[in-house]
Amino acid sequence: MTDQVYLGFTHAELEQKNAVWTAKEISQQPMLWQVLSEIFAQRKTQLDSWLAPILAEPALRIIMTGAGTSAYIGEALQPHLQKYMPLSPGQRVEAVSTTDILSNPDMYLQSEVPTLLVSYGRSGNSPESKAAVQLTNQLVDKCWHLVVSCNAQGALAKACEGNNRYQLLLMPDEAHDQSFAMTSSFTCMMLSTLMLFAPDQQQFERMLTLSSGILREDVSAISQLAELAVERLVFLGAGPLQAIAREAALKVLELTAGQLPSFYETPLGFRHGPKSLINPATQVVLLPSANPYTSRYDTDLRLELEKDAQALDIGVPLPMSEIRELEDAWLGFPYILYCQILGFFKALKYGISPDNPCPTGEVNRVVQGVTLYPFTRD
Repeated sequence: MTDQVYLGFTHAELEQKNAVWTAKEISQQPMLWQVLSEIFAQRKTQLDSWLAPILAEPALRIIMTGAGTSAYIGEALQPHLQKYMPLSPGQRVEAVSTTDILSNPDMYLQSEVPTLLVSYGRSGNSPESKAAVQLTNQLVDKCWHLVVSCNAQGALAKACEGNNRYQLLLMPDEAHDQSFAMTSSFTCMMLSTLMLFAPDQQQFERMLTLSSGILREDVSAISQLAELAVERLVFLGAGPLQAIAREAALKVLELTAGQLPSFYETPLGFRHGPKSLINPATQVVLLPSANPYTSRYDTDLRLELEKDAQALDIGVPLPMSEIRELEDAWLGFPYILYCQILGFFKALKYGISPDNPCPTGEVNRVVQGVTLYPFTRD
């Protein structure tokens, strides 16, 4: 690690800024995605064999769940999987956060519907994740669990041992981020889901090329963009990219310890009130869709904001000429990489440690302080 340069900084420079892990974990993502691809090639037969009888359930409900960043994985992928998975008319894919399941289990879990719970967790130790698995077992008559995690020693991973209703999909060791904010853990768990349920080698290779190009060519420009003196940062994306915009807003909020308020919306939804955010100290990052139809609405809003001339800056991570023919679920990878880098440099601008932006402990790497209550149906 000591000989490497990450995001334009030497190891010594990053140590001074307490930013080594965040910079490394952002930068390593394309490499980890390739490693993950190789892991899938080796496990494909075994994973397909486990999934086959589950996916044969005619009324199967697939719930992708997690908390915070882990919840946004399901939100980013649900529209894509519902469209591209070979589902029967009675099957459906949903994204429901563990925090929603925990607070209102009887509203989200249906006892008579066969359910595959896909649980995402960097550590696999968050109280909500463990509780969501337990509640599903308690309330759903016929259920299975796919655990997607970065920690072989976590509670979710351990629950898979010796139980054929559970399957562990473990990320490469390096994806178990040591920094406060999830970066490579988020993208690896998201990529593993695409590879499992809707693989597309051509899309993967194009995504990899675009992401590597951002790290190779755009870091300096992103660092300059981060120097803008702004009071608010807004991320906009439609369809699967709304969840990427949401994750981007969370990354900035986390990495700047809340000092830079950040928001997200869809381009069409932005006009319905949230556009009130715009002032001369607002920075807007638009995540345009590669879909020709959807992109018309992205372009209309960008032109409207430019005509209004109220925002300090309106930018896009990649030009339309580069993103054509890429599905939005795959486009989310270079987009979130770009936004992670922006959040990293915003933290440095505020003099905040990206590795530990909240050293006083009010917010923790693994959530603490959650009291779990037993649930009974009336």
